[in-house]
Parts: sequence; C-alpha cells; structure tokens
Amino acid sequence: MQDITKNNFDFIRVLLAFIVFLGHLGALSVSPELKFLEHSPIEIAVFGFFAVSGFLIARSYDRSSSLKSYLKKRIKRIVPAYLLVVFLCAILLSLVSTYTFAEYFSNTQVYKYLAWNSVFLNFKAPWLPGVFGNQAVNGALWTLKIEMCYYFSVPLLFLLFGKNNKYRNISLIILYFLSLIYLNYFESLNKISVAKQLPGTLSYFIPGMLIYFNFDKFIKHKNLFFIVAIATVWIDLFTNIQLFSPMMIGIIVLYIAYSLKFLNNFGKYGDFTYGIYIFHFPIIRTFQTLGLFKDYNPYLMAFVCMLTVIIVGISSWHFYEKKFL
Repeated sequence: MQDITKNNFDFIRVLLAFIVFLGHLGALSVSPELKFLEHSPIEIAVFGFFAVSGFLIARSYDRSSSLKSYLKKRIKRIVPAYLLVVFLCAILLSLVSTYTFAEYFSNTQVYKYLAWNSVFLNFKAPWLPGVFGNQAVNGALWTLKIEMCYYFSVPLLFLLFGKNNKYRNISLIILYFLSLIYLNYFESLNKISVAKQLPGTLSYFIPGMLIYFNFDKFIKHKNLFFIVAIATVWIDLFTNIQLFSPMMIGIIVLYIAYSLKFLNNFGKYGDFTYGIYIFHFPIIRTFQTLGLFKDYNPYLMAFVCMLTVIIVGISSWHFYEKKFL
C-alpha cells in the first residue's frame, strides 16, 4: 500500500497559491491587458486548500501525542507569519498612504486594523487610512480565520466520532450534508459572504478528512474515484446547487496528491506557499497604487510582481516561519 508520507502536497499548495495570485493580479492590477487573468479559478483553488487542510489537519491531530502538542504545532505554523504580514502592512503601507506619517499613525483606524486583524477578524477593520483608496488591504486573509476554526474543530470532531471508523464516516457524511444545506440556503438568498463562512466551508474540509480516515480504500480505488469525480463535478454548475462538487474537488485534489510521483520532492527547498499566499494581495495593490501596471509594460510588471511575491514568500519561510517550527 502507498506510503501516506510520499505525496505532492507541496506542489499542490504552490499551484493553488499561484492560481489565487493570478486571479487577484487580473482583478487588482486594473490593467486591461491583464484582465484575462480574472478567469483564474480562485474559488476552486481556495476550496482545494480547504480539502488539503481536511486531510493534513486530521492526520496532524491523529498523530499528535496530545491536544497541547497538536495545537502548539498548528498555531506555530499559522500565527507567526500571519501576525508578521498584519504588522508589516500597518507599518510599511504608511509609505503609500495619502496621509502624512503624523496623520496616518495618529489615526485610530491603524490601531483598529492591528487589533481586529491580530485576532483574525479582518472583516471588522479591513482597511488602513489613505491606503489603496481605503479598500481592503489584504483580501486573502479571510480564509485564515476559517483555517484557525478548522484547527479547533478537528479535536471536537474526533471527540464526537470516537474511534469507530464506521460511526466516524457516517458522522462526517451527515455533517457534510448539513454544511451543504447551510451553504445552499445562504447562496439562494444571495448572501455569498455568509455562505462561504463556517459551517458552509466544512463541506470542502470534510472530504479531506474522510479520505484520510479511509486512506487505504481511497488509494486502492483512486483511479475509479477520480473518473467519477471528473464526470460529476460539473453537475453542480448546471443545477446551480452545490451537492457533488465539494466532495469531487476533494477527491481530485487528493488524487493528484498521491499520483505523479516525480513531484514528491517538490518541497525539498522549503514550504513557501503560505508566504506567497498571505503577502501577494498587498504586494499587487502596492504595484497598482504606484502606477507600475499603467506606466510600464503591464506584462513585464506582472512578471516583476510575481518575482517579488516569490522572493517575499521564500524570505518569509527561511528567515521567519522556519524558526518557529
């Protein structure tokens, strides 16, 4: 049977991060030449991240010696870099604010931004005074509060399931459909932002958990699962009801994770995904604010922007994130 540790998660996460980056580049650059990048499937990439999290967080908790050990590992992975981007944005973006330094740092919004974002409630204070036209500084951070909720949900779900795998599977499937009811109800009311919060996003997280708990069966029949997933993932687009796609996206992502063995060592130089993901949004907005996409060749600036994001992601890992792990 396939070794669970031999996988392509590092490759998948980088791929998903760049799908998100390209979509945001198309939208935030406000460049007609780059507008085609808006077609990058950001939403599917984010849901793919959730499916990967379902698998890896369940594995992390299952293999941890204690709840304390598990939470310590999870918090060290997500919180330090998250706080870094929040504080760096609050300080460095004063350079592109329309306010003077004195006006900027005396404005209470700066400290509201720091306070609310530090506790993952970015929607309470998403902007900084005079920065990016008082628009959201880092729209990518909304997923991080959901990720934190996943971290705390998994121990509760394990407690609820017990150790009986049959009962555990049934419980997860019930939760999956309850999550879908919530998701579809709020989408029917056109309250998309509410629908995409917990418990709606659990429908993308749970498939990863289910595959982890039934890993041997999944690997044994992964080709069949993959074919079924590819054939049925489109049904939701035609029915306008999310029923199959969350589970099918999970199957497709986990299939890729345990196929294409030549990608197994993709992450040997480090895990840059998180840095790329949390820093790309304000970097793109800074390029746009400085007029770089407008005043220079937008394709060249898109490439420079991408290189900047990659360098910042690599630096974040080597000089900061890795030290906490």
